[in-house]
Amino acid sequence: MPSAKTNAMRQLDALGIAYEVCEYEVDPGDLSAESVAAKIGFPPEQTFKTLVVRGDRRGVCLAVIPGNAALDLKALARSTGDRKLDTVPLKEVQPLTGYVRGGVTALAGKRDYPVWVDEFAQLYARISVSAGLRGLQILLAPADYLRAVNGRYAPLAKDKEE
Repeated sequence: MPSAKTNAMRQLDALGIAYEVCEYEVDPGDLSAESVAAKIGFPPEQTFKTLVVRGDRRGVCLAVIPGNAALDLKALARSTGDRKLDTVPLKEVQPLTGYVRGGVTALAGKRDYPVWVDEFAQLYARISVSAGLRGLQILLAPADYLRAVNGRYAPLAKDKEE
């Protein structure tokens, strides 16, 4: 167990949600979800990354997708009701969420943004998400995560090559 709890862990504790914490060595040059997955010994398709997105109608939302996938903006737009969406510039991520790149999570953020979780999360007994701090991941059941973030499932992921 890490020496300090993050707000994400405190939120899960308050909700009575069981989780496991995995610590890993941070490489500031490679913050990719695939790298994190390898370091914690978890499959990249079960290691989810959180992207901050802004739509033209609904504003900011969070998209949670498998670490080995890319975000399908058109699919997300169909779910949110936006005509056009784009990921927010990196410089806006921390002011919007309170988290830095490599530590962004939909748990216990600065504001409660709508959260969309890729439907593939439902295929697994456990998924890995950031604990809100680089170097810490939380493993938990997808249904518990969805409840904690008040999220909705949607088809969001596409192959990175597309």
